[in-house]
Amino acid sequence: MTDQFTDTALAASLPGEFRSAHAEVNGTRLHYVHGGQGSPLVLLPGWPQTWWQFRKVMPALAQRHRVIAVDLRGMGGSAIAEDGYDKKTMARDIHELIRHLGFEQAAVAGHDIGAMVAHSVAANHPETVSRIALIDVPHPDESLNEIPMLPPHPDRVHPWWFAFNHLHGLPEQLLRDRSRHVIDWLYQAMLLDQDKIDDHARTVYARAYDRPGRVAAGNGWYQSWRQDIADNHGYPKLTTPVLGIGGAQGYHYATVRALPAQAVEYELVEIPECGHYVPEEQPERLVAELLRFFAGQ
Repeated sequence: MTDQFTDTALAASLPGEFRSAHAEVNGTRLHYVHGGQGSPLVLLPGWPQTWWQFRKVMPALAQRHRVIAVDLRGMGGSAIAEDGYDKKTMARDIHELIRHLGFEQAAVAGHDIGAMVAHSVAANHPETVSRIALIDVPHPDESLNEIPMLPPHPDRVHPWWFAFNHLHGLPEQLLRDRSRHVIDWLYQAMLLDQDKIDDHARTVYARAYDRPGRVAAGNGWYQSWRQDIADNHGYPKLTTPVLGIGGAQGYHYATVRALPAQAVEYELVEIPECGHYVPEEQPERLVAELLRFFAGQ
């Protein structure tokens, strides 16, 4: 019997012709799922998810774009790397993947950690990206140093996992074969409609992060933030057009604060009745905004 949770099976389960594949780029091996016709559109996921978080938007986007949903280094079907979890190195991964696939330029949309990487691709390889969309999270900057230890807002989730993921060793010990617990907690806290991410999807993510070394790899995306902040100091304002889009009950306020200092040409779109997990909670609205924005490239 075929394992329904393999990337090959998951890709084949989507409407349309989607396939799972791998590419050797920048000294690592990236997994991606691709399908559709038209100009290339790269989708970058966040923690604690995989490319599967875009399952609801990929078929519609594939009507106009060649969609490439990528597992970041250390995530899902991609290889675990010893280092290189800073967003500048991960941006090089995506730059080389786009070229490996035969494209000179692509649009890029990222959510959460993926949004940080998308920003870094535009900052370090502006010739490779036509436009970028940052979904609910901006690139790391000095504001991360201002997050208090105690929750200051009773109506806003306190991001305790930012510090938790900076620990070495302990997250692996606590979450070994228990990733589903933190996944369910995060959704309970930052998903307005719990039914929007069903048990099957949660199992996909839990299985991905329960694999050996995957918790530590995810920690690496956070443990690189000091380097990411330092790199950000050296970046000029992005000249690539940027869409900052997020949920009204998510982290969109951080993007609203950050983009004026980080980009020359940008627009901000807030999605009502939506938490942090925009691609899964409000996929139709996200598709409409992405198609509109990327049509202008």
